[in-house]
Amino acid sequence: MASSSGTKPDRVQTTMVGNPSNDSTTALSEMVPSTLAPIVPILRVADEIEKDNPRVAYFCRFYAIERCFTIDPTSSGHGVRQFKTHLLRRLERDEEETKPILASSETREMQMYYKQFYLKNIAEDQNIKKPDEIAKFYQIASVLYDVLRCVVPASKVDNQTKSYAKEVDKKKEQFEHYNILPLHAWVKPVVMELPEIKAALTAIQNLEGLPTLRVHMTSDDPDDIPQKRAQPVNDILDWLSSLFGFQKGNVANQREHLILLLANIDVRKRENFKDYIAID
Repeated sequence: MASSSGTKPDRVQTTMVGNPSNDSTTALSEMVPSTLAPIVPILRVADEIEKDNPRVAYFCRFYAIERCFTIDPTSSGHGVRQFKTHLLRRLERDEEETKPILASSETREMQMYYKQFYLKNIAEDQNIKKPDEIAKFYQIASVLYDVLRCVVPASKVDNQTKSYAKEVDKKKEQFEHYNILPLHAWVKPVVMELPEIKAALTAIQNLEGLPTLRVHMTSDDPDDIPQKRAQPVNDILDWLSSLFGFQKGNVANQREHLILLLANIDVRKRENFKDYIAID
C-alpha cells in the first residue's frame, strides 16, 4: 500500500503494559496518549466506518500509525510506545482479515469509498439533515481524504475525487469550531448540555414567520424554464447572511456571541464554567 513515507512504518519492539489488546470493549480512540491527540479523529472515523467498509477502516488506522511516528518518532511521550505497539498489532490483524470489497485494488477501493461517502452523505439532500449531522459528515470526509492521500499515489487520484475534496474543503469551515462554543462538535462537550445554552440555541433556530429564501437554478439549455428552490438555512444568522450577505467567518463568530448573550450565563455563579469547555 502506498503511503506518505513510501514504506510501511517499522514495527516497534517493546513489551505491552497490562496487555490492553485483550480489552475488546475499549475503542482505540479512547486509549490515545495526550501527546498523540491529533490522531483521535482518524481513529474515530475508523470506528465509525468499520461496519460499512472494514478495509477502509484499516487504511484509516494505517494512516494513524504513520502520524504517530511523525508526531513522536522516538516514542518518548508517556504511554506512546505501548499505544504504538497496540495499534500495530491491530493493524497486523486487520491486514490479514480485511479485503477490498468495492474494487480489485487498494487505490481504487479507497477512491471509490470516498466518492460513495461524499455522494451519499454530503451531496444529497443537505436541507433535510440536521447541522450536527452535516458537520459530522464533513469531518469524516476530511479525514477520509487525508487517508486517501496516504494510500493513493498523487498521480492516481482522479479529477472527480479532487473535485469532491475541494468542495468539502470549501464548505467545511462553516461547521468547524470557531471561538468558544463547539456547536457542531462530533462528540458533544458538557457545555452544550447546559439548559441556558440549549434554550439560546433553540431561540435562534426559530424561523417561524420568516419568508422562505429561494435561489435561482440556472441551466445551460436556453429552452429550460428558470427554476427556484428553497435555500436551506439553520438559524436566524444563516437567514440574515443569505439575505444580506456578511463577511466570511462573521456569521459563525456572531452566532456564538449571540448564544452566550441569550444564555446570560453568570460566570460568578458558575465558577467552574471553564471546565465545561473542551479545547481541541
